[in-house]
Amino acid sequence: MSKINVWLIFSIIISLFVIFPSITVFLSFFGTTSSYLNLLNETFLFSYISQSFLVLIGVLVLTFIFGVLSAYFVSFYDFPGVNFFKWALILSFAVPAYIYAYSLTAFFENYGTLYTILKNLFGEANYNKSIPKFDGMLGVILSMSFSLFGYVYVLTRASFFHQSNNLIEVSKNLGLSAQESFFKIILPSARPAIIAGLSLVAMECMSDFGTVSFFSVQTLTTAIYNSWLAFDDLNTANQLSFFLLLIILLIFMIENYSRGGAKYHINSQGYKRIPRIKLSQNVGFLVFIFCSLLLFISFIFPFSQMLYWTFKYPKYIKDINIIELNLNTLFLVLSASFLLIILSLLTNFGNRINKSKVMEYLSFISISGYALPGVILAVGFITFFSWFSDLTTSITGYKNIKGIFIGSILGLLMAYFVRFYSLAYNGIKSNYLKINRSIDESSYLLGYSKVKTFTKIHLPYLKNSFLLISILISLEIIKELPITLILRPFNYETFATQAYIYASQDLLEAAALPSLFLIFWAGIMIFITSKYILLDK
Repeated sequence: MSKINVWLIFSIIISLFVIFPSITVFLSFFGTTSSYLNLLNETFLFSYISQSFLVLIGVLVLTFIFGVLSAYFVSFYDFPGVNFFKWALILSFAVPAYIYAYSLTAFFENYGTLYTILKNLFGEANYNKSIPKFDGMLGVILSMSFSLFGYVYVLTRASFFHQSNNLIEVSKNLGLSAQESFFKIILPSARPAIIAGLSLVAMECMSDFGTVSFFSVQTLTTAIYNSWLAFDDLNTANQLSFFLLLIILLIFMIENYSRGGAKYHINSQGYKRIPRIKLSQNVGFLVFIFCSLLLFISFIFPFSQMLYWTFKYPKYIKDINIIELNLNTLFLVLSASFLLIILSLLTNFGNRINKSKVMEYLSFISISGYALPGVILAVGFITFFSWFSDLTTSITGYKNIKGIFIGSILGLLMAYFVRFYSLAYNGIKSNYLKINRSIDESSYLLGYSKVKTFTKIHLPYLKNSFLLISILISLEIIKELPITLILRPFNYETFATQAYIYASQDLLEAAALPSLFLIFWAGIMIFITSKYILLDK
């Protein structure tokens, strides 16, 4: 067998492995309709779908406002603390929406943190009547918005930074005011970046389980989870997953159609960087207040709340095996990162040496797993390996095949691979494209084999990107809840699952310590990668 066939087979295996949960969900839709699905269709299905859309619309509106405005201010204006806010605003990534939900509830609940503050400041009184309650749909929308606006902020800021000053000069020559320039020139030019950010927000929003479950908002994700666990109806879980996949595909089709034939590229010739405009003292102070409030509400507030609960209830420090949680999370992070980087590296190398259109299409398909909600991926895994177990049992008589993949570390790592393969593959590919192919040809002329070219030339260049890729993967795995919650081995907990279990038992004080560690480690990783995320070149 030629080397080309070997790499082709390898890419086919990787691609099929990554897309098999989606195929499983698709095929399950045409299976037998269960009585529970008929009951849902007659009762709550429309409510699940409508509430999913209400959450989506509310989160998209708020993340658009927070992300675009903050990116606009730090990109175009000079005000006190602008260089600090430029990177500090991305710390919101460190707080998953479900942990933000715990903080929001703990602060505003009856006799919560705000009640304690008011009592200490003004003495005993019935403050609970005056304290606003952020629960239900409002709590979900706020929690997700402050946790996810960073996607819009980062991508929009990058677009604003690279917009040519020529556009601004043209708007001035046309007699447009600063406000008119923003709405007619700057904002339309940044449309692809804004839409990309909002698309990521939409995917995260539609696949969220921890936040909507905590606030008892019935969306499609909670319906999928309840169908499988509460009612032991895997068929209904798959059919609901199919509906959710259709909604996500519909979002991207609408966005693609809305663009039509519009062009958004900017000619690099004559590019001039946009100088920041010095704001007056009063206006600069208002912008400073806006950015400060956004930073405080999105990051400092939840971090402080978790820190407060941890020190107020030290008994939970003894009850929680925090060393075991750290080791469990670290093991998953290191194992998944190693697996993803190695296989993504080999796939990229195979694509480079073969120059096959088929392999390019297969690789494109294989990165689609990142768009798959975690709860759908987990249900697809369980369904597939249930089928596979039944098949092998009928052939070999061995009945424990399912147990090897479901409720095991192996199965969890396989699900992580499908979910986050896109991060590793695209991260390595973007760096591989910087290596000129003429270098490979020169290497072959010097007598180097393809494998030796890979180990002696490609690998030393690419290794600098491994740290960034592994940190991005680690950040996602640390925050991942539904996949870990459903597929983990019995009694194997991470920061995310331990915090969720305590919160679901209405023990928010106990959930504070694992939440605090999750925010701490995620914050460290974001700080390390901030120089790459906010690169001004």
